[in-house]
Amino acid sequence: MTVRFGTDGWRAVISETFTFANLRLVAQAIADFILEENGADPSVVVGFDTRFLSDRYAAEVSRVMAANNIQTWLARADTPTPAVSYAIVHKKATAGIMVTASHNAPRYNGIKLKASYGGSASPDMNRRVEKLLELNLESARGPNLMNLEKAIRQDRVTKFDPSWAYYEHLSTLVDLDTISAGELRVVADGMFGSGRGVFSEVLARGRSHVQNIRHEMNPGFGGIHPEPIAQHLGLLMSTIMAGHWDVGLATDGDADRIGAVDAKGNFIDPHRIFALVLRYLLEKRGMTGSIVRTVSTTRMIDRLAEKHGLSLTETPVGFNHIADLMIAGGVLMGGEESGGISIKGHIPEGDGILMGLLLLEVMAESRLPLHALVDDLLAEVGPAQYARTDLQLKRSVSKSSMVKMLLDLAPPAIDGVQIEKIHTTDGVKYYLEDGSWLLIRPSGTEPVLRVYAEAPDNSRVNALLNFGEEMAQRA
Repeated sequence: MTVRFGTDGWRAVISETFTFANLRLVAQAIADFILEENGADPSVVVGFDTRFLSDRYAAEVSRVMAANNIQTWLARADTPTPAVSYAIVHKKATAGIMVTASHNAPRYNGIKLKASYGGSASPDMNRRVEKLLELNLESARGPNLMNLEKAIRQDRVTKFDPSWAYYEHLSTLVDLDTISAGELRVVADGMFGSGRGVFSEVLARGRSHVQNIRHEMNPGFGGIHPEPIAQHLGLLMSTIMAGHWDVGLATDGDADRIGAVDAKGNFIDPHRIFALVLRYLLEKRGMTGSIVRTVSTTRMIDRLAEKHGLSLTETPVGFNHIADLMIAGGVLMGGEESGGISIKGHIPEGDGILMGLLLLEVMAESRLPLHALVDDLLAEVGPAQYARTDLQLKRSVSKSSMVKMLLDLAPPAIDGVQIEKIHTTDGVKYYLEDGSWLLIRPSGTEPVLRVYAEAPDNSRVNALLNFGEEMAQRA
């Protein structure tokens, strides 16, 4: 058995690699890691999403933890990852385990390992768990197991609701009175994930009008990937148009990512959500601090940072890189193009619920529709159109050799616009003198090129993507 933790845990196909037997082995390795971290008073928070068997998998993880004398807090029901992560800090736990495959297809499940600070475990922590698993397999050491009901009777496992402490914490980061005064009409699309019904619960005491869609339990997610991108939000768009709602908010399978739809039915991507909220925090709340974005995120963030004299750091793709800087301190806001975004005062974790609430606050305070806010943003720090595509390579090429080829073949200009500089933070990113950029990221695990582009208009975006396709054909 080979298990590799990616940037945010282990994911595999249910009943192929993600089995109860393999899960127990991974859980034992995590238990060993927790005991290394805190042998005197070890504790763990265990949560799960709405996927097929996630509740059973979480119970099985808890059995392993209890058998290793680790105090375990087990969520009573499916819960957003950010709520589980916050519970780690609130309970002062050694670590956290979230059973989820996030935005992946329904056939997958997975494990997200969280550290004591309430964010994703570091790459070093993940490598330690992998090594402990290897050692257990080499020595034929099986997992320790305890009957769950017995563990509950002995107070080794305590079932709890992570939501309320999390909601109370959110109320310190978001002005719920301002949102209430806006009397916004909101459609909340849970995408059948563990963020289902959360916006209506948080806003229940105010004057917001919230309609939930796709909030029923559906472990197959209606046959789609529970990822809040335009191609998966047709129902949200049509609901908005049919009912003349002000805004739609969509969260992914475990609610750490956000997407939105305006009153005209237009998809509002995380780039624009990030920029709108950042501008609001700076100009309306008077907050300050450094800004962090991943290499694939809009340069509108750079322009806002420059306007306000704030430092900006570009990181590789993956929220764990942002989390490292948030833990170090001084970061006002950090985010990535996939919709994982967080702010000062919160845990170092992408949070779709928090960002959705902050977007509502921006709308309520301005008394403007979302499309007007976006137009104003683009007039100030745009224009900025964005697109991404994944290209299949004809053969497997190492990431390092692909990066070398992209550098060696870099032209002086793309589509007649001069290349200003080239960064290799994660893949190869060409900055053009008109403010546009093209990022080509080779996958480290499969023959795929991920190509991202941002430019003043869609025709330029397409020209940049076409150049990326030419590079893929040369590989």
